[in-house]
Amino acid sequence: MQISRTASRVTAAVAVAGATVLAMSVPAFAHVTVQPEGAAAKGGYATVDFKVPNERDNASTTKLEVNLPADHPLASVMPQPVPGWSVKVTKSKLDKPLTMHGEKIGEAVTKVTWTADGKGIQPGYFQKFPLSLGALPEDADQLVFKAIQTYSNKEVVRWIEVPQEGQDEPENPAPTLALSAATDDHHGTAAAAGDDDAKSGDKDDAHQEAAADSDGGTDTTARVLGIAGIVIGVAGVAYGVLAGRRRTA
Repeated sequence: MQISRTASRVTAAVAVAGATVLAMSVPAFAHVTVQPEGAAAKGGYATVDFKVPNERDNASTTKLEVNLPADHPLASVMPQPVPGWSVKVTKSKLDKPLTMHGEKIGEAVTKVTWTADGKGIQPGYFQKFPLSLGALPEDADQLVFKAIQTYSNKEVVRWIEVPQEGQDEPENPAPTLALSAATDDHHGTAAAAGDDDAKSGDKDDAHQEAAADSDGGTDTTARVLGIAGIVIGVAGVAYGVLAGRRRTA
């Protein structure tokens, strides 16, 4: 009877240990993020991708609103067509007109909204929404884009919290674009629309995705091996306890 109780306790301990390790290995939810295709240099132009993952298993993402920074208005904002989605560009008057190529611009794009024509981003998938932006400010190190994600069940997630240096990442961080140092050719990134640079960007994306897949596979393998090691170790302790009790009996 004593051996039976001990075996039950050991089994429970193994289950708790395994569940704890599995819980610790669950990845954090992904966020809506923004990344440049190539460089995003101060004073230049860039094509950026807003990456939107579907974080729900019972609803699809059907709408994305991206608000452009009001403190650094951009004179040129052009969306790239995304199959299965319609896009609306909202412009507003500026308190202080911008000067671009010698011309004054009194309004700028303040919001871009993508709406799904069909099912949208289904569970287990993500979608990229590209924008061409410029000219990027020369007096800022980053641009913050507040985004609103809407699901098919009417749930709304507001990615609007601005990350602060030296503090933990907020629960719903706003997509933030880091700007690199200015280059001699401020239009260098805009020229990425050419065939050669576009092909190069595709290759870079492929390499990055392949590296991410490789890292993910390695990380998963390590976690599985770690869990197996803990379970085997606990089982070994249990066997030693049972063996010791048998000899005592």
